[in-house]
Amino acid sequence: MARETGSKISAFFQDILHDLYSSLYLAIGGDLEEESRDWASRGVELASTTIKIIILLMIVGFFYWLLTYVTKRYQEQLKLSDRRLGIIRSVLRYIWVVSCVLAIMSQINVEPSTVSATAKASIWAGIYYVLWTSSEQVISRVLKHYGLNASIEQLLKNVFSVLIIVLGLASVMAQFGFDIVSLVAGLGILGLAVGFAAQSTIANFISGITILLEQSFKVGDWISIGENEGRVILISLRTTRILTRDNITVIIPNATVASSEVINLTSKNFIRFDIKARIALEADIEQARKVIMQVLDDTENILKRPEPLATVDHISDFGTVFIIRYWVKPAAVARMPILKETLQERIKAGFEKEGINIPYPHMKLVMPVDTKAADIKAQLQPLSPSSENNQPEANK
Repeated sequence: MARETGSKISAFFQDILHDLYSSLYLAIGGDLEEESRDWASRGVELASTTIKIIILLMIVGFFYWLLTYVTKRYQEQLKLSDRRLGIIRSVLRYIWVVSCVLAIMSQINVEPSTVSATAKASIWAGIYYVLWTSSEQVISRVLKHYGLNASIEQLLKNVFSVLIIVLGLASVMAQFGFDIVSLVAGLGILGLAVGFAAQSTIANFISGITILLEQSFKVGDWISIGENEGRVILISLRTTRILTRDNITVIIPNATVASSEVINLTSKNFIRFDIKARIALEADIEQARKVIMQVLDDTENILKRPEPLATVDHISDFGTVFIIRYWVKPAAVARMPILKETLQERIKAGFEKEGINIPYPHMKLVMPVDTKAADIKAQLQPLSPSSENNQPEANK
């Protein structure tokens, strides 16, 4: 039993050594169908091939070094900026790497069709790489010319990057015989399936693109959407995020934003707000207006131009109602509740200081002048029990 086990182990290792032996012979260009393994001639061929490859790599490396040296040495004469110099060196490095790969493939008995396909694929890959690296600068210049915001710039950069990468892969794969039409058709069917499965996500995505293109609001604007009001901190392809006055981040799907009424409070250079104040009917309107205007003049964040106004809105049963209109910069919108509260406090204090009454609902009893105090007191006092019992008899 032990002898059988030992023979099996020995045969196992012999098979491994034989496979390694055969693989090594194949690696140096041998053929397993040969009657005898001619290691010497195969070794000479391998050495010759290695020397050829080294010579080719040295030649390619020399030209790469020469061109790099020339561009760096004559950078000022050629009027090349550091950025352009970096691009040229990247292109030369890419050509050097591709040339080295092709040189090695040509010496290791790779089929000419494969070498040709690799060369064409490398050229297409280089072209798309140049397009990919230069697309960001081109998009930035175009958007800067038309005054579009950074969110659209990032969106277009991402879209163009994906398109260039997909087209580049398709062009490279086409050089090696892949059927790109069938691949694109399969991706289209897959895209339809994913579209039906993620309708809400796609709706938010399309709405995000619409929001970015229309530019109804941008990052930094103070907007109101339904019951939510705050500063826009992010517009992504799926959601819009706003930061409220309470330092709470509200994440709203773009489909909801696109279908809702959006109020942009900071789209202009200044915004008007208003509050109301009430004075007694008998109070002097001009004196009250002076107090209000003085408070507005002394309050921070309220603009002098356009001028604030304090006019009579209407006259109610309990007094004269002023409507006070004032203008602020967009930066003050976040502090608007505090600003309104401060104005109301200061206006009330100003009215009290000037002796201007602020009306409130109350009841005033007016009595006849000739009514005596004793009669009034008797009328107000409740009747005694005896008088209540005698009253019906007296009436009878």
